[in-house]
Formats: sequence, C-alpha cells, structure tokens
Amino acid sequence: MADVVVPAEVTAEITQILSNLVLGDNAIRQSAEQAVDERLAHTPDLYLLAIAQFATSADTELMRSFSLVLLRRLLFRPANAQRVPLYDHLGSQAIETLQRILLHSLHHEPASVVRRKTVDTVTDLSNNAMKRGHPWPALQPQVFAMSESTDVLTREAAFRVFAGCPNLIIDLQTDAVVAILQKGLQDPQSTEVRLASLRASVAFLTALDLNGQAQALALMYPMLNTLPTLPRPQQPAFLSVLTDLAGSNPHLFLPHIPALLKFLPSLLLPVVDAGPTPTVARPNPGGGSTFAFPPVAQSTNGEDKDPTGEDDEVRKAALEFMTTLSESKPGMLRSEPAWVEIVVRGCLEGMGEIREDDTEAWLEADPAEDPTDDSYPHTYEHSLDRVACALGGQAVLPPAFTFIPAMLASHDWRLRHAGLMAIASIAEGTSKVMQGELGKVIDLVIPAFSDPHPRVRYAACQCIGQLCTDLEEVVQEKFHGPIFAALIPALEAPEARVHAHAAAALINFCEGVERDTLIPYLDSIVERLLKLLNPAATDASKQPKRYVQEQVITTLAMVADASEATFAKHYASIMPLLLNVMQNANGPEYRKLRVKAMECAGLIAIAVGRDVFRPDSRTFVELLMRIQNSPADPNDTMLSHFLIATWAKVCQALGEEFEPYLPVVMPPLLRVASSKADISIYDDEEEHEDRDGWESISLDGRQVGVKTSALEDKCQAFETLLIHASTLNARFGPYVSQVLELALPGLRFYIHDGVQEACAMLIPVLFSCGKHSGTLTQQMVTATFSQIINCIGTESDASFLASLFKCFLDSMLVIGGPQALAPELHAGLLEATKRQLQSLADKRKARAARPAEDKEELMLVEEMEDFALEDMAKVLRTLDANHPLLIAVSSVRELGLHLSELDSEDEGAAS
Repeated sequence: MADVVVPAEVTAEITQILSNLVLGDNAIRQSAEQAVDERLAHTPDLYLLAIAQFATSADTELMRSFSLVLLRRLLFRPANAQRVPLYDHLGSQAIETLQRILLHSLHHEPASVVRRKTVDTVTDLSNNAMKRGHPWPALQPQVFAMSESTDVLTREAAFRVFAGCPNLIIDLQTDAVVAILQKGLQDPQSTEVRLASLRASVAFLTALDLNGQAQALALMYPMLNTLPTLPRPQQPAFLSVLTDLAGSNPHLFLPHIPALLKFLPSLLLPVVDAGPTPTVARPNPGGGSTFAFPPVAQSTNGEDKDPTGEDDEVRKAALEFMTTLSESKPGMLRSEPAWVEIVVRGCLEGMGEIREDDTEAWLEADPAEDPTDDSYPHTYEHSLDRVACALGGQAVLPPAFTFIPAMLASHDWRLRHAGLMAIASIAEGTSKVMQGELGKVIDLVIPAFSDPHPRVRYAACQCIGQLCTDLEEVVQEKFHGPIFAALIPALEAPEARVHAHAAAALINFCEGVERDTLIPYLDSIVERLLKLLNPAATDASKQPKRYVQEQVITTLAMVADASEATFAKHYASIMPLLLNVMQNANGPEYRKLRVKAMECAGLIAIAVGRDVFRPDSRTFVELLMRIQNSPADPNDTMLSHFLIATWAKVCQALGEEFEPYLPVVMPPLLRVASSKADISIYDDEEEHEDRDGWESISLDGRQVGVKTSALEDKCQAFETLLIHASTLNARFGPYVSQVLELALPGLRFYIHDGVQEACAMLIPVLFSCGKHSGTLTQQMVTATFSQIINCIGTESDASFLASLFKCFLDSMLVIGGPQALAPELHAGLLEATKRQLQSLADKRKARAARPAEDKEELMLVEEMEDFALEDMAKVLRTLDANHPLLIAVSSVRELGLHLSELDSEDEGAAS
C-alpha cells in the first residue's frame, strides 16, 4: 500500500464525492461535479493526490478504475480562462508524490482491468511532462524492471507503458531495445504480453526516423512471427496492430512479402483450391460451369468450415491488413501477382456469403431501414473497391476476371450477385484499363437483368449504374442501346426493390448522357416512371411504396434535366402529380417525398422553359410560400435546404418575371448566408467524441469541431444568391449592398472552401447588378477590391488563389477596366502578387528537393498552382500586356516538377 499522503477527513470527503459521481441520479451527480470543481479550484494539490490515493485504496475495481480515469481527465484539463491545466498548478513535491502513487498502482494493482487504466494515466502523465521538459526519472527503470517480472500482469503493464510512451526507449541503444521487445514478443506464458509487446514495437518503429528504422529492422521478423502460433480468437487483435504499422510505415514490410504470402492465404482463403477457372478470354467450352466458387473447404476433422463468427473476424482482419498495405504502398505490391490474386479472391469469396433466408425480409424492407443490411458482406465489397483504386486496372482486372465469369455462371444466386457487385466495386479503380474490355463486361452484365432471382437483378442495376458513373460518357455513348434494352424493362420488375433501383441506375446514366442519345428512349422511360409514381391510374388496387415514389420523382427530375425542352411533351402528365404531392403530403412520414416533389418540379420548370411553366408558376409559388410559412418542424432537417434550392430553380425558370417574389425569398436566404459557424474549440489534451453532423478540423494549430450541416447550408445560400443575382441582374439591384456585405467576409471563411469559392464568384456578378441598377457606389468598389487584394496577399490555397484572381479580373472589367482602379489598389495588387509568386516559388523548390512520394497528389497540387498562375497572368496582362511580372510568373511555372511527364514515363516503363 502506498503511503498515506492526505488527511483522513479529505480522504473521507473525496470518497463520498467520487461515490456520488457514479450514481445515476443527475442532481446528486451534478452536485458532486460542482464539489470537485470547487475543491480543485482552491487546493488542486491536495484533492488530486486524494483522488490518486483513492485509486490505490478503494475497495472495488469499479471505483479504482473510475478514479484513475477521472484523474487522467482532470490533470490536463484547463483550470481557468487562460487555458492553464491543473497539472501546471501543482508544486514539484505534489508531482513527485503523484508519480509515486501511480508507480505503486502500476506495479501492485491486482486487477488487470484497473492496471490498464493505471497504464493510461501513467503514459498520459509521462508524455505531458516530457512535452513540458520535465521527464519522469523513476518511470523508466521501474518499467524496465517490470518487463523482467515473473508476474504476467506486471510484464503486460510494462509493455503497455512502452507502447504508450515510446520516448522511454527511443533514445536507448537500438540493439538493447530490440532485445527487450523481442523477448516480450516471444513471451511463453501470455498472449496479452505478446500483444502489448507488439504494440510497443509498432510504437517504437513509428517513432524512429528512417535511419533508426533501418537499424531496428531485425524487430520485424519476431513481430510477424507472433501470428502463426496464435489461437484464432487472438489473431484479429494482432493483425489490427500490424495494420496500423502497414498504414504508417508500409516500407518496413517489403522484405517480408514472400513470408506473408505463405501465411496470409491460410487466413483469407479456403484450404482447397478450385483449380483453373473460366475467363472472358478463355470461356468454359461446355457452356455451363462445373466450377464451384467458393470451394467448400474441409477442416481436419472433416466438418465444413463455418464462414461466420470467429473465422470471419480473422478473415476480415487479414483482409484489412492486406488492403491497408496495398493502399499505403501500391507500387510495392502491383508487381506481386500472388498478393493481388489472394486479396481479390478473398474479397470475392466474402462477397458471396449472403444469408439465403434474408431474401423475403430484403424484398419487404424499405432500403433506408433494411434489417438484412447488417448481415450483408460490406467489408469485402468495400475492400475490393479500395484495392482496385490503390493498385489500378492492370493489376486487379486479370485476377478479378479469372473468377467473375464463373461466378456469373454459377447455379448459386449469391455468387451471381457477388460477381455483379464485384464489377461495380472495381469499376472506379480500374476504369482506364476496363475501357478497352468494356464491351465484354457489358455482355457479361446484361443477361443478369433476366435472372430469376430478384437480388441478382438488383445487382445488375447496381452494376450498370456504377459503370455509368465510373466510365461516364464512354458507357452512355457506346452502349446505350443494350443498356436501355435491359434497364427500361427493369422499371416494370414485379419487386419494388428492383424497379426502384432500376430507376436509380437511370439517374447515373442520365448524368453523363448527351441529350440526343436520350431522346429516342424518353417516351418509354417516362411512361414506365409514371406508372410507378401513380399505379392507381391503371389499377386502383395497387399502392406504391413511398420509397419507390421518392426514387421515381428523383429520376424524373434527372431525366427532365437531361432531355431539356423535349421534356415539355410530358409536362402536363407530371406537373399536376407533383403539385398534388406538395399540396397534400403534409405528414412527417411524407417529408422526403414532399421535398423530392419540390426539387423535381423546379427542374422540370427549368427544362421546359418559362412559356410552358408560366400557367402553373403561380400555384407552384403559392405552395412554396405556404410551406415556407408553415410552423417549423425541428425534426425536418431537409426542408430549408430544398426550399432554398427550389426557389432558385423557379428563378431560373421564370427569369426576370421572378422579381416580385424576391421580398419573400431573400429574408430567409440572407439569414442563412449570414449565419455564424457552429464550432467547438477542443483543448489540446481533451478527448472529444465524434458527433453526427460534426467534423474535426485543424485551424491555426487548434482542433476545432464544426457543425458541417450548417456550413453546407451557408455555402448553398451563397450559391443561390449567385443564381438570383446572375438571373435577375439589374432587378437584383436593391439587394447588392446587403449581399456584398456578406460576401466580403465570406472570402475569409477559411473553414469551408465552398463558401469562399461561392463568394469569389458572386462578387463580380453583384458588381454587374449594381452597375446596371445604379446601386454600386465608389465606396463599395474600393472596399471590395481592398478585401480581394488582402486575401490574395495572405491566401495560401492554390485553388482559391486562382478564384481570387479571376474574381479581381472579372470585377475590374465590370467597372471599366484597369483605368478605373485607384493607384493605391493597383500598387496593393502588385505587392500581393509578388508575395504569392515568392510563396509558390518556395513551395516548388522545396518539392523538387525531396522525392515525390505521392505522385498523384503532387500532380493535383501543381495543377491547381498552374491554374492560379494562369489567372494571375491574365490579370497582369490586362493591366499591361508587357507587364514585367509576367516573366516571374513564367519562371515560377518552370519550377514545377512536370509530374505528368514523369507519370507518362512510368506508364511506358511499366508497359
């Protein structure tokens, strides 16, 4: 037992307070929280030590664990408005006493669950003390001694500390550290000790620089050698730790790929190999397929292998390791055909494991509330997509199509389903190579639209939809005939899930289709969509599922958008149905249907033009006004977004005739545009939970939580103001000043790129509106250019920098060209441009000095910089066709790495 360091009355008091903190009664718990805050505010030393001592003396594991968790949170929580943590208020004697208490708990705590909480607190204290330049001298020798203990729990705790505090071993002689960790990796008594040592080894290697890693490479073999002798239930935990290393330091695995290829297949693939399989190029000569995929593996006792539970977790862990390593170091693994085949085949086998008895439940379910979704093999499908994106078509397509044709020919519907979903999964990553074989792929997919099983037909819709997205325009241009011949009849499938998904696939098709390609099929598509939307028109006994109606309305909107004015012939059949939905779909269960109808009606109005839409425009607007003025429903998160978007569509459809509705539309729109970001600033050491609708970003070196839905609404508001201003021009004049006051701060809205981009596009349009309406003043012009120049001088993002120069140029041309610029603005622009040129030059020089690790990312960065330089040059040429800074722009452009040429050379070498 540690020495008693606080008075008995304080111990009794803290015991009572902590007991109250874990009670379920909110009032008692809040009172206890207040008591803790008050005590810590006055005497932090005494009460922190009391909590620490209680963590070693409390009677129950629960209270000891809770005390350690509380102590860890309190120590580095800011104690005042100056953000000074409680730890920094402690005197040196209190810190030494606290460390002594924790070392006692680390060595003597009998319960493993509590000892792990001690480890967390010890590592937190050590790391934070080290950051402050105050190492904990007693910790290192004690932990080393514990690693040699005869007690299993003590050894495990020691390696857990090494894992959490690699600084304890990072500066020691590498050979000595490797020897200690290797001993833990080979611990003969405890899997938990080996796992803790593996975590410590990963932390150690990750903390080393490249030179240090080279000296510690001997550690990799014993790390990997922990896997083969493990009981299966423990394998996922070990693989997960190695997966973390594969993500951060994939190069460490390069010498061990052959060994991994001998071991990993036993975790991921069946024991019995199926032998040769048919392919696209080498089909099965008999027409049918005798290939059983996946083959049934036999265990040593003759029982069938169970693909669920324990084995499935092992497979998923092995697959995640292989997938992560493939993503982290694709160049290392593209040239390993065996690796690619194993991971691809592992994905395909997992994708084929759908529960047979789920079909009826799947057919009846709303897609958004599908009870069978939890049992679907998403992991395998997602991994195949990731591997394809990482390794590319040349590596992934050959092994994938070694198996897919036979899967599509299988008697088992689950394998036919998996084959189609596999094509959909690899389409994005292999699109460049797949283009050359697209005709064969389409020929494989089209027959599945006639499959007897509804889930296979659903997968066919998914596959075609994905191909239309990932090989956009190529699919639509070359294969629209066979696709429409299969997809349009699928709209009449007897199953709601299938015909709704066929309608969804049509959206993907229409997003990349030329109008002339779509027109011949328009009547057939609309006729079938209308039957799905309003089946009672032909059969009063049929009631459509709501999700089908929602999908059909969305598809009609996309078809109208793609077919443009040609859609007018169907206007009279569809618009009344949509207005009826807006009029009568008032219950909470109809929220989504109503906003979909609003969106669709707006898109149709734009497609058919104002002359066709005008007779219904007043009714439509009145319905929108009624919806907008209805009492707000706090549970309806979609309505505001769709209202703003639909008003913009009506404006585009009516043009200048929309002006009378601006007084109704503008107030809520301006309110959203002027909204402040909903943010939470996290303390440096604070642990924060992920919240739905929130995102954590780094801003000025601080972690900030941002409510992303509010940011998207703000961005949409500015994009919508751009639509209104550009459509109405002079008639938007009364709002120019007010909107400009919002757009200028929006240029500096650094937490959302979309807001900045929208504001940069909006400003020249506002200038045009103001000029033509006589509402643009010289004061507004000067203030605006000053803000733009200021942003140019400080903005570092290349993409937005290009937008700023374009904004400047377009705004300048609106007001009459360079001669309209005041001399001080001209000088300010040149100074800001020089600063940006120097910044871009420095970045490109630094890039050229180091090897290009992620070539694609660097190519994208340099492409964005080239756009910025191009727009910069346009501004300078407008000021002076022979401006001396144009030479500097060309010089900076020449500093680029020319990665596109390098990439072409690499491709040529590979082929």
